[in-house]
Amino acid sequence: MNTNQPQHRYHHSNNHNNHQPRPHQQTGVQVTLGQRFPLTIKRLGINGEGIGYFKRKLVFVKGALPNEVIVAEVTGIKPSFLTAKIHRLKTPSPDRVNPRDDYAAEVGGFELEHLAYPAQLDFKRDVVLQSLEKFQPKGYRNFELKPTIGMDNPYEYRNKAQFQVRRDEDGHVIAGLYRERSHDLVDLKTCSVQMPATMRVIRGVVDLMEELDVSTYDEKHGTGLVRTVVVRVAKGTGEVQVVFVTAKAPFPQEAEMVDQLLTKFPEVVSIMQNINNDKTSLIWGEKTTLLAGKPQIREVLNGLQFNLSARAFLQLNPYQTVRLYDEALKALALSDNETVIDAYSGVGTIGLSIAHAAKEVRGMDVIADAVDDANENARINNIDNVHYETGTAETIIPKWLNEGFRPDALIVDPPRTGLDDGLINAILSAKPKKFVYISCNPSTLARDLVKLTNQYHVDYIQSVDMMPQTARCEAVVKFTRA
Repeated sequence: MNTNQPQHRYHHSNNHNNHQPRPHQQTGVQVTLGQRFPLTIKRLGINGEGIGYFKRKLVFVKGALPNEVIVAEVTGIKPSFLTAKIHRLKTPSPDRVNPRDDYAAEVGGFELEHLAYPAQLDFKRDVVLQSLEKFQPKGYRNFELKPTIGMDNPYEYRNKAQFQVRRDEDGHVIAGLYRERSHDLVDLKTCSVQMPATMRVIRGVVDLMEELDVSTYDEKHGTGLVRTVVVRVAKGTGEVQVVFVTAKAPFPQEAEMVDQLLTKFPEVVSIMQNINNDKTSLIWGEKTTLLAGKPQIREVLNGLQFNLSARAFLQLNPYQTVRLYDEALKALALSDNETVIDAYSGVGTIGLSIAHAAKEVRGMDVIADAVDDANENARINNIDNVHYETGTAETIIPKWLNEGFRPDALIVDPPRTGLDDGLINAILSAKPKKFVYISCNPSTLARDLVKLTNQYHVDYIQSVDMMPQTARCEAVVKFTRA
């Protein structure tokens, strides 16, 4: 954990396509693709790319770090910015380190693996700061931004591997992630951020698919069977679930695959098939069936047991999840006679973690399976003061208010898109005196704060590094009613 307050070493930039040139930028700079020039990197953008200026024109350079001097080679020309790659690194940053993964520069999810970990933590706090400066919610200059809570070992933390499966030019089965901005699959035989059990099992699945000659999906022609393999491990129990996402229902080698998987990997206790026959970039289809074992695996967090269905959301980093929820509970500062709404409740991990400190917890989620899991998880843990319903928060909260329920506290943990306008209005109508927002996207957080700060005061923002080696950042925001 880094406890030093950063001195704005790393700065935020918005998505390239939305970036407006600064007033002093010259948009008429004449450059050509492949042109090379010296460039000093001034800061990092929100996606972890280096940012410099060539003749006052903004240049984004993937893999470059602040204060580095490089020879840049132009790879893209837009009216308000250029993209470039490092042709030669003349003066490296003292924070530059060698990535553990040799493909880190090729696929997404490793944007900062070449940046020393203390500097990653500084960057993530600064992304929050720069997002606030862009949207300027009321009082933002006085917000307390606490140093990012990091990991002692920022590797081997991801509890789920979700790898695309294809055959290479030689006909061999490969599994991994797409090369950035392409559908060229990179075969990941190792991965430093995955929990070892996920990689051990997924590489075993690949070997069995090769051995049994299992058909893989052909994206171009829409033919073949297995599109994606998802492996999730429960850190608390060691149980592993394997999901085959297929383009159609029949799985000719199902019996042999199941038998050999269970024999070779006794930790695999659940084998599922999800059917997605749409031509889409979305991973999951609507239908999931059990092939072998049980339909859920069991995780343990903060002493609580959670059953997880194949599609149930759970934070990818079980080590930091406990810290994140501890920070949320600390921010809520509940008394035992207070009622709480847990919006975007998932399988109930947050609500059940705070239930011991509250009189009653009510939650909701749009995924029915997750709500079923949440209510089942309450029963498993003998917690009788929680209740979950299926639906949107912006619909259910007003319903509860009309029924006379008055929450003392509210906790939200939305997706990267942030809070729906309807939910913000519902929050402002409910007016809970205590309010905590867990954000996984500083930009949408800062946007939402513009409306929320009309009625709420931000006590502090605590950033938490849930995904080391990436540019992603989570934050816990403590509010009190203004």
